[in-house]
Amino acid sequence: MAAEQATSAAGSEAAGESIEYGAFYFRHECGVPYERNEHWLGFFDRIAERIVRDLRPTSVLDAGCAMGFLVEALRRRGVEAWGIDLSEYAISQVDESVREFCRVASLSEPLERRYDLVTCIEVIEHLPPAETDAALANLCGASDRLLLSTSPEDFREATHLNVQAPEVWSAALAAEGLLRDLDHDFSFITPWAALYARVEEPLPDTVRRYDRAWWRLRHEVSEVRGALLESQGRLAELEAAGAEQPALREELARSEEEVLRLRDLLLERDAELGTARGHVLALEHQTQRLAGLLGRAQARVPWLMGIARAIWRGLRALRRG
Repeated sequence: MAAEQATSAAGSEAAGESIEYGAFYFRHECGVPYERNEHWLGFFDRIAERIVRDLRPTSVLDAGCAMGFLVEALRRRGVEAWGIDLSEYAISQVDESVREFCRVASLSEPLERRYDLVTCIEVIEHLPPAETDAALANLCGASDRLLLSTSPEDFREATHLNVQAPEVWSAALAAEGLLRDLDHDFSFITPWAALYARVEEPLPDTVRRYDRAWWRLRHEVSEVRGALLESQGRLAELEAAGAEQPALREELARSEEEVLRLRDLLLERDAELGTARGHVLALEHQTQRLAGLLGRAQARVPWLMGIARAIWRGLRALRRG
């Protein structure tokens, strides 16, 4: 997918040249020319509608806002929305109605305040790897909810400096305390778009939620694969019988369509299953990190666990009393 927004004008280490996100880039490198047209206004209007309906934020920062289309759509719906982007050209094209709410700024620099929600749509893959950790820390520090979409493919795009699989970003965000929200589906933006949120819950509960989602996807993949094999078997029977009659030819055509549909669905579910496995790996990483912190705490304060056990025994005694 071509980049819809851009935020970094940092140099490409591979080419040794700076990347300019100017008029030429937005006209030619975003698929549909990125300008005030029906395509992009409609695209961000749909995103704003779902954000308001599903998340009900009071304040939003669009990190990598380009020409401010999402800021505009959110403010029309009564949301206090702001935008930042490193492209001076893009910010110069922001509509007058929201110009005061959009400014030139870098994601690698600390943000000035906190927001109810931060959106970052097709931006992170444009950042040089050296800037990514700081950018993620800034985004996660500015909100407890992050709506993120960053392409895991399209290596041919010259400005894609940091393309990673979804599980890589999930692990990085888990280290910042944000986990994928499994109750909201934003795949209408891109297949890899997801909401991440800071969740205060015991680690076993988090693992239970992720494992439930992983198992559901695995079961669905198994069912789709079975249906696909059954359709292929029926198609083979029709071909072997020689579909000379009109009715058989129609059934053959329907079967071919069903096989193609199921094949596409299987590929989609396989991709989701791979992402879910990546989230489980991210949780394992977080568990190891927490275990290390606990071990260091116990080593520094050896009497801490003894006190905790004594308090626990006292509470049990009070309950029995």
